[in-house]
Amino acid sequence: MKIRFNRRVMLGTVLAAAFSTVTVALTATAHAQLVRTDVNIGVRLEPPHLDPTGGAAAAIDEITYANIFEGLTRIDRNGEVGPWLAESWEVSEDGLTYTFRLREGVTFHDGTAFDAADAKFALDRARGEFSTNAQKQLFAGIDTIEAVEPTLLKVTLAKPNGAFLFNLGWGDAAMVAEETAVSNTSKPIGTGPFKFVQWVQGDRIELSKNPEYWGEPATLDKATFKIIGDPAAELAALMAGDIDAFPNFQATENLPMIAADPRFTVAVGSTEGETILAMNNKKGPLADVRVRQAISHAVDRQAIIDGAMFGNGTPIGTHFAPHHPAYVDLTGTYPLDLDKARALLAEAGYPDGFKATIKLPPPTYARRGGELIASDLKKIGVELEIVPLEWAQWLSEVFKGKDFDFTIVSHTEPMDINIYGRKDYYFQYDSAAFDEVMARLDTTADQQARYELLGEAQRIITEDAVNVYLFQLAKAGVWASGLKGMWVNSPIQANDLTGVSWE
Repeated sequence: MKIRFNRRVMLGTVLAAAFSTVTVALTATAHAQLVRTDVNIGVRLEPPHLDPTGGAAAAIDEITYANIFEGLTRIDRNGEVGPWLAESWEVSEDGLTYTFRLREGVTFHDGTAFDAADAKFALDRARGEFSTNAQKQLFAGIDTIEAVEPTLLKVTLAKPNGAFLFNLGWGDAAMVAEETAVSNTSKPIGTGPFKFVQWVQGDRIELSKNPEYWGEPATLDKATFKIIGDPAAELAALMAGDIDAFPNFQATENLPMIAADPRFTVAVGSTEGETILAMNNKKGPLADVRVRQAISHAVDRQAIIDGAMFGNGTPIGTHFAPHHPAYVDLTGTYPLDLDKARALLAEAGYPDGFKATIKLPPPTYARRGGELIASDLKKIGVELEIVPLEWAQWLSEVFKGKDFDFTIVSHTEPMDINIYGRKDYYFQYDSAAFDEVMARLDTTADQQARYELLGEAQRIITEDAVNVYLFQLAKAGVWASGLKGMWVNSPIQANDLTGVSWE
């Protein structure tokens, strides 16, 4: 059998195939060149500084966590704890000694090596006498720390702590070097996949890809966090394309309009943010539990969610996230009841009410919520003077100085009910019953038993009406439809860019 070839046809076929191959290659190259490797992230608050181990502001971790700084363990987008700079660990049978095997080849952004001596320094600094760490209590149970070998760290606790590995995943437990720790506030040096470039005060913070990163390199070459404090300006920046993503979009009244625009993705998730009307438990009328209970009966939580958050938020009755399996639903403890509120005030010696101040930080939930709460409390004779503060003022006057009557703030730290055991904490609560429950929790490893103790703790602070528990802060994320890898939920204060890329 003979096979005949038509040379012209064959030549045309070959040329067509070659042309097709070249076209595909050129298209792929062009696409690769067109895919962006930078991102502009909009944030509401400018951090007071950039050292996550030296301040309470969530705005610090929202820029630095997982991007610039890393810890021995890591809390991921699902709220689960896993290895990070410690690749593995062993725990002694008595639950007191943790032996961490550190990763090899890890360097800080200045080129110096990270080893067990650095880890020991970071933890000793966090728990030391002169520590400015906002979560110093997390490290109080550590008895000794030993750098056994460059990649072997031994930590011994004074008593078992079932939450120890979780605590090490907080931004407050980030690993820092002794040589650069003091300058991390303005020139942060970590081990993360992004390096600090510059901070233009009042405008932006720029990061760039760390080419010497020990782990999987970031896809992005550059990330800029733009500070945009006004909700109206947020919307304008998004629509103009000046901002690619707002992980926490404040102008939530515009979400339906944005969701209808194919240029954007809208994702409403949950956070660890218990939003509360905090009360100074040692000041004036608020030192009386009956007054605090009266206030709790006078606040219309759902109206605040609807009016301040445009319906985005879950009512809570205690300081605990509703998505956690240990959560106890106590929202019915203080139903809206103005007559009950007035009766409790009269019983406490304030039949005509009293005057007080409410100091409000910049977030929308605080400024809008404060006006609604002032209106609510006026109905029972409590006259509030609204005092708006900038974030640095709030940290100085309220959080550190305890100079306030009322304030509104969202506590976004994960599993932070233990703050009610801190006698010097800003709302100044003191309860032997609560302390006893937390002491048992510290020595309990069984998960179900821990959940039961956490339930007891929730009931105690609600019965004592330490604060008015308003709602769990929703996370309304808005970003360009081609941007992938943004976190929908916020199990920890973070805008983790390690998995973010453009398609």
